[in-house]
Parts: sequence; C-alpha cells; structure tokens
Amino acid sequence: MWLRPAVFTLEGQTLTIQIPNPFWQKTIQTRYENIIKDAFLKHTGLEINLSYIIQEIKEPAVSVSVPTETVPAPAVAPVTAAPAVKRNPFPSRLNPSYRFENFIESPSNRFSYKAAQAVVNKLGNRENNPMVIYSTPGLGKTHLLHAIGNEILQKNPNAKVLYMSGEEFVSEYIEALQNKSSESFRKKYRSLDCFLMDDIQFVAGKSASELEFFYTFNALFESHKQIVLSSDRTPQQLDLDERLSSRLLSGITSEIKKPNLETRIAILRQKRDSIHFDIGDDVISFIAEGIQTNIRELEGSLYRLVSYCSTHGVIPTIAIARELLSDILSREEERLSVNVNAIKKVVGKHFKIDMEDFQSKRKTQSVAWPRQIAMFLCTDLTDMSLPEIGREFNRDHSTVVHARDLVKEKVKNDPFFSAEINQIISEIKAVDKK
Repeated sequence: MWLRPAVFTLEGQTLTIQIPNPFWQKTIQTRYENIIKDAFLKHTGLEINLSYIIQEIKEPAVSVSVPTETVPAPAVAPVTAAPAVKRNPFPSRLNPSYRFENFIESPSNRFSYKAAQAVVNKLGNRENNPMVIYSTPGLGKTHLLHAIGNEILQKNPNAKVLYMSGEEFVSEYIEALQNKSSESFRKKYRSLDCFLMDDIQFVAGKSASELEFFYTFNALFESHKQIVLSSDRTPQQLDLDERLSSRLLSGITSEIKKPNLETRIAILRQKRDSIHFDIGDDVISFIAEGIQTNIRELEGSLYRLVSYCSTHGVIPTIAIARELLSDILSREEERLSVNVNAIKKVVGKHFKIDMEDFQSKRKTQSVAWPRQIAMFLCTDLTDMSLPEIGREFNRDHSTVVHARDLVKEKVKNDPFFSAEINQIISEIKAVDKK
C-alpha cells in the first residue's frame, strides 16, 4: 500500500523516492527505510543513501531504474537522509521501530513485557533462558522479540543478535543441506549472543530441522547465550521432541492475552501520535471497540484509515471508518458472535450424529472426525480459549490443538474438503443469526 504508488530512481549510491505527500514520506522513513537499505546491501553490496521528493505521482510504479535524463525540479526540496554510518556487520534482521518504549504495557501482557526486559538485563541467565512467549497471532510477540534485540544492540552495538522465523530457519537449513554448507550454517547460529526465533511451531514435526535446532539450542545454552522464542501455543502443546520440549520448559514461559478496550485505545492513540495525524478520540474508540482480537489488524486498520483520509484530503470520522473498515468489522462481529451450540448443531446434522456425541467418550471415526471438525470451527469462529473449547467437548486443550491442526491441514491440502467446510460455516452463520 505504501510502496506501490512510489517511484524509485537509483543514481550511484543515492536512491530517490518520489511520494505524493509528507505523511507518505514519514511513513516510509519510519517503517521501511532500514528494510530498503538492508535489501540493497544484501543484494547489491551498496550502502545507499535515501532522498525523498514530494511530488504528485501520475503513473504508479514500482520499478527501480537508472535515469537517462535530468529529473524535473521537485515541488518541495528533497530531504536527503544522513550518510550511512558504519554499523555492526552482522545482519540482525531487526525492525528498529519495534522497541520497549512503544510497546503498550497492560495487564494482558505485563508479565511477558517485564520478563523480556529482564532478559536484556541478564543475558543468558539460567532463570530467564530460554524465554518462550506464546499467544494467538497478532498480540505483540514479534514486537517483544524485536524490542529485546534492539535493546541488546543499543547496550552493545557489537553483539551478534539474529531474528528469524521458524519457517525461515527450516528453509535455510534445507538450502544448506542442498549446497553442502551445513558447517557454515552451524557456525553462523552457534556464534550468536542472542537468538530470537519467531513462530517455533513451524520447526515442530520437521525431524531433521528440529534436530538441528536442538543442537543449536544446546550449543547456545551451554555457552550462556540468550535464546528467545515465540509460539502460538505452549511448549507442552507443540509437537516437539521430548528432549527439546523439556529444554524449552527449563526457562521462563509467558503468555500474552487479548488486550482489553482501554489497552486497545492506548495502542491506537500511541500510533496516532507517532504519525502526527489528527484523528479524534471518538474514531479511535470506534475502531478499538470494533476490533478486539488482533493488535496487528487493529493497527493496520488505523493505517488504512489514515492513508485513505490523507490521499483524499478528508478528516477521519466514524462514518468513514465504518464504511472503509466494514469488511474487517463484519469478520470481527461474526467471530465474536458465533455460538458453540450452533456449531455443534450444524456439524451434527451434516454428519448425522447427536449433540450428546460431541461430549461422549466414543472414539469411532464416525463420531471422532465430526467432533474434531467442530473443535476446529470453534477455534476459527469463536473467541473462546483452547481450555474453554475443550470443556465444551469434555476434552483437554491438547486434544483441541490436535483437532485444530489436523483439520486445518486437510483444509489446506484438499480443495473439496475446504469447500465442504465453507458450506458448513455458511450454515452455522445462518443458524446463529436466527
């Protein structure tokens, strides 16, 4: 959304970015400038400077080209970024905008926030190592991981800190095997001072990658190097080797829960103030009340509103927000309103089983499979926690996790089953509205 309308021109080691207004420039500077510089350094070896031109863009473009003619004089004098400074050559891959200072502390995340700060102050301390943060997606795990890394580098600019997702770790390990460069792969990871891995659940179940991570974990742990991991579930619920699972439980484990209304309003106010855009508290409250389950979506909705109002030169109002965010708000309402009994009723009718079967001890395929589908739909369509869903089916939360992952995998790989699930969801929503 922010980069597609811009026009990029490269001259020597200066990348000029033409954007339509000052707000656009500030957004790219604060959110993407370091990412752009790192991309050029990685792929071309150039340490570039960035220059901005504020000028109306008639033809959107995304290509980078070397001009053959002089660029027309800008409407506003270009703002040139400061010359590139010498920095730690180790690629931390951290987002500099994620810091402790702009993380909104609240009762839902206080323990994780304080524990993350303790990690920075006592790197590698056995009490805080490893640290595992878990929550449903979009509640701030990634922010805390980056904040830890940025704070470490602020205190020690020469520290070797690396942020990486579990999926990227697996992909890089496979590439190392293909290129016969396993030794350099191991050397890279085992020389770290702090390893920050997001979404470790993507490593679970991939035996070779999981084993490599286990050895990497042990090497760092025994060297008193810090390990911080995030996941969408607790270590006990991850399908990890027992040895690795026990290692994860040896440190500190913290959960981030869904934020209350006051916290969501505070998050939006902070974002509003950071981008210096005038949005009334009534609009802020409207968005915060309408989006309750995902901070990432909450912030994204604000940026979407700001972009629209900035482009069209209008003042944000509740009416504009309601119309612009209708798709997100309707999804949120559906998610929060669906009743678990409606799910059981429709799934039971579809598979011809009784309501009592959902809580029975029967494990025959004709009953177990519809029960697993119903549990999956509860995780997808309601705001209930895993233990709450488990109680509705007379099962524990680990059974719910297994059912969710099993059905999700089949939905992903079987288009006919996916269509069947979509039909069931439509029927559930129709029943729930009656």
